[in-house]
Amino acid sequence: MVRTPLTPEERERGERLGRLLRTARGERSMVEVAANAGLSAETLRKIETGRAPTPAFFTVSALAVTLDLSLDEVAQACALVPLAPLAPV
Repeated sequence: MVRTPLTPEERERGERLGRLLRTARGERSMVEVAANAGLSAETLRKIETGRAPTPAFFTVSALAVTLDLSLDEVAQACALVPLAPLAPV
């Protein structure tokens, strides 16, 4: 199976996701956050640096829970096109 190359926009989205996760991780170690999310530190490193720009939904979800981010926040920060602001619930 041949994977279609990512577009520049998809790569940019992956870089935005990486920056968001790195910022949310703060002073916590990569090893600690990865372990709490059920991932390897190498997987988290690849996502944070944009080398894995399209991680699986459940990987992103596990990281969001570990870093106390809502999936809405992740989607807002990483959308290819700007999303409308979230309405209060």
